[in-house]
This record gives sequence, C-alpha cells and structure tokens, in this order.
Amino acid sequence: MNTLAEHVDVVVGVDPHKDTHTAALVSATGAELLTVEVATTAKGYAQIVQLAAAYPRERRAWAIEGVSSYGAGLCRVLRRLGERIIEIDHPSRPARRNGSKTDALDAVRAAREALCRPHLGEPRRGDDREALRVLNATREGAVHACTQATNAVHALVVTAPESIRDRLRDLSTTMLLRRCASLRVMGDWPVEERATVTALRCAARRAVALGTEADVLERAIAKIIDDVAPELIAEHGVGPITAAVVFCAWSHPGRHRSEAAFASLAGVAPIPASSGQTVRFRLNRRGDRQLNRALHTIVTTRLRADPDTLAYVAKRTTDGKTRPEIRRCLKRYVARDLYRILERAAVVSAHTDGLMPSCLDHF
Repeated sequence: MNTLAEHVDVVVGVDPHKDTHTAALVSATGAELLTVEVATTAKGYAQIVQLAAAYPRERRAWAIEGVSSYGAGLCRVLRRLGERIIEIDHPSRPARRNGSKTDALDAVRAAREALCRPHLGEPRRGDDREALRVLNATREGAVHACTQATNAVHALVVTAPESIRDRLRDLSTTMLLRRCASLRVMGDWPVEERATVTALRCAARRAVALGTEADVLERAIAKIIDDVAPELIAEHGVGPITAAVVFCAWSHPGRHRSEAAFASLAGVAPIPASSGQTVRFRLNRRGDRQLNRALHTIVTTRLRADPDTLAYVAKRTTDGKTRPEIRRCLKRYVARDLYRILERAAVVSAHTDGLMPSCLDHF
C-alpha cells in the first residue's frame, strides 16, 4: 500500500496551541530539517507557509494535530491556498519515563506519522458543515443549561413554603415555568418567601429564555440541512439535529475510505475478540460519540413505527438475537445507509457543478 513518503519531498508537521504554533519541516526520509515557533496571527501563519515555499505545492504536505480546535485557523489559511492537509489525531509518543516531550518534538512526530501511515485523514470541511457544527454545539449547550434551570425550578418548588407550593402543585413543566416566570414579590412577605419567589422567577425566566434560544438555533439548523442534505431529512427517523450530526461527521466525499470506516468512526463497527474455537465480538466504545448517539436516536425512532425495522426485529428475534444485539445491528445498517446516501448525493452534485470529489487516499 502506498504511503505519503512516496509522493512528497517534505511534510510540515504542526503542533498547535492557543497562542503559538510550532512547525517542523521534515523530509520524506523522516529527517528534521527546520523548526520554527510562531504566533497564532496572520503574520505567524504566513511564516509557517513560507517554511515550505521552496518546495513545489504538489511535492509537499501538511500534518496538523488538532485541526478542529487550535489548528483551525491555520487549516483555514492552508485550505484557501490549496495545500494538501492531513489530520493527525494523536502522534505516537515514547513512554514518559524514558522519552521526551516538547512542542518541537510533537511537530516532528506529527510529520513522521503522516509519512508512514497507510491511511491518511483529511480534515473536515468548513462552510456549511462548520456552520452546522457551531449552531449545533451552541444549541446543545442551551438545551443542557435549560434542563439544569428547569430542574432547579422543580427542586425549589419541592422545598418552597406551603403558601407558594400550593399555588404550583400539579402543573405541567411548561405551565410551571410560565407561572414561576410571572411571580411577583410582596414587600410584607417573610424573608424566606421573598427569597424563594425571587429564585423561582429567575430560574424560570432563565429556562424559558434558553428554550427559546434552542428553538431559534434548531430552526437555523433545519434551514441549512434542507439546503445541503435534503436526502437525510427524507429518511425515516432522521430529524434536523440528527441529520446535522451525521453530516458534520461525514463532512465531504472522500474523507472516509468506505462505509465501514464511517461505521468505525461512529463506534458501531464490532471489534473482533475471538480466541481458539470461540468466535465473538466486543462493543466498540470509541469513535464519535455524538454520531453514535444520533444513530441510536434514529434506530429508537424506527423501532416505534417503521414497518421494515419491525420486520427485521421479528426475524432476528426468531434467530435468537437479543434486543441489544438487534439494536447494535440496526445502528450498523443505518450508518451504512446514511453514508451511501451522502456519497451518492455528493457525486450527483459534483457532476452537476463540474467538480469531482477529492480523497487523500489517491495522491
């Protein structure tokens, strides 16, 4: 199998941090040529680009650790310049007792990892995918905070004085938040009642505001998904949020070698754990857990009303499979189907626009 070392002269390994980036120029043989540390500014990025300017663009590559966090700014600049970028998840490091650890060494290790790996990871794209990511991340934070504020309201009601608690008994959560958000404090009340009403009102208003914020973000996500991946929404059990998570994990055609690689990313590919005459598999608890949760939500929805899914469950139950085993199989099948849907749609769009998808597996 071909490696990157057969197709490039140099690789620039980058160990990014919040305020500085350390870049190392490494030859195709793995020899360290030059190391530089720059600030995370436009000027610093230009210095890193200049580091490899002596080599033709088609004979150089960039290996960056943390392209979705501290390395996002540099990755964005390099993508605009048409550079070949490789995502390095965790460069191999020696044992701490006998090894060493510096930013320069990590940059060199990132470059050497890219040179020797048979399969290379391409960073996720920006534009629509990045828009969905930031909207979904913000919405998830709002939902968690709304849940915390709502739980705080329920807890305050439980311990509230009877004069307040009697007015709020047997209300649904929605009505409870509305009632608490409109409470007023009377000056002649005891201090405990005044404090309790103030706390209830603040927590309820916070929960209502966060719920409204989450709804606004969800509508924005749905609008983008309708434009970039309407095929996903058409699938049974796939809503705007789960579609956004799947689309962000997939990113663009060619990022994953196959549907099996996508399933492995989702943590739904079983891990062989056989020994001797015993054939068995272990549950994969690694990968993108948000993608795994999205697949779980889709399968749970289909188990309620989808005829094909229910027929499959009946068949596998007859074969002796347990409910958790059937659910794991369904998640694997859903991952395969959604991957193929996105790949087909991307190929059609590429031909329509006169573009072809790129893949780092084809140098």
